[in-house]
Amino acid sequence: MNFPATARPRVTTARGPAVASRVGIALGSAILLCFGTGLLSHWIQHPPSWFWWPAHPVWLYRVTQGAHVISGVAAIPLLLVKLWAVYPRLFHRPIIGSALRILERGSIAILVGATIFQLSTGLLNIAQYYPWKFFFPTAHYAMAYVAVGALAVHLSVKLPVIRDALRHRLPKSPTEPPADTGTRPHISRRAVLTGAGVAAVAAGLAVAGQTIPFLRWAAVLAPRSGHGPQGVPVNRSAAAAGVGDRARDPEYRLTVAIGDRQRQFTRDELLSLPQTQARLPIACVEGWSAGADWSGVRLLDLLAAVGDYAGGDIRFRSLEQTGIYGSSILPQRHAIDDSTLVALTINGETLDLDHGYPCRLIAPNRPGVLQTKWLSEIEVLP
Repeated sequence: MNFPATARPRVTTARGPAVASRVGIALGSAILLCFGTGLLSHWIQHPPSWFWWPAHPVWLYRVTQGAHVISGVAAIPLLLVKLWAVYPRLFHRPIIGSALRILERGSIAILVGATIFQLSTGLLNIAQYYPWKFFFPTAHYAMAYVAVGALAVHLSVKLPVIRDALRHRLPKSPTEPPADTGTRPHISRRAVLTGAGVAAVAAGLAVAGQTIPFLRWAAVLAPRSGHGPQGVPVNRSAAAAGVGDRARDPEYRLTVAIGDRQRQFTRDELLSLPQTQARLPIACVEGWSAGADWSGVRLLDLLAAVGDYAGGDIRFRSLEQTGIYGSSILPQRHAIDDSTLVALTINGETLDLDHGYPCRLIAPNRPGVLQTKWLSEIEVLP
């Protein structure tokens, strides 16, 4: 249909393979980084028999988990721009078509659904808001493979289109019709790409400060930006864990067992043992982290006060009797590290009840959920 010059429809030139391919590269890179760092976090918490995670450098998990959350949040505006760029093509006919078309559209549907699920549930997990009944870690872990598998299929099908789109350079400025035609200016592809990049960086900065201290001023969307008792954030309080009375009980004892040898320690007895200081970060799976100065009994010194430690992993149990993190397993390579402590103080002060009073585990390069608080028992596993 021909339109007179004064009635020509507005055309958006930014939609199409050129923008979709370039935004898709950034989005795919963010997804792969998020996937890789997410696998590490899952394996650290639920290690397969072949998995090995070092005790040093002590900041490594802080970096990998921070990158996981930042890349996931930055991917959200990229996904929105990607969907905007390809939206009209999602409804092209035929709906079914050839086998290749079925494969292409099926992979797109799975990819879009899985990616939206991962990013939305991950964002809610950062805020510790769970409006669903499924177990988040298991669902998030399983759906990550679905998303990456669909991404691989989508790339294999669309690779020729992506290659052709990337070969054509974007114009230096938007193509606009002459002023006397009466049409409105087109949206520049460069403007869309620039906007997508700025939005992704802004989204990342909005949460990066909970991992990177000098960016805390920009962490406007970070649930935890460094504030908390004794200068360190808290995920699970003593009230939420239901341990307040037992933790303050004058009859409290920490039981330490090595084989058939066992000994109980009061907090004062723990304080009478040689004290060691360590500067270690506490890094949580939600992406926040904070460095702190810890002091307490070196784990090896505590074990030596009970018997001969011949090696092996160690189980730590908490006064908390509910939930899945009432205990943790510390691998031998972390147990023998000189900076692994049964901590009694933080930043020069007696542990706050919410930080694990009367004592807690603090070990290098471990997720916060495995740094067991309110210790009740330490057992060397056979």
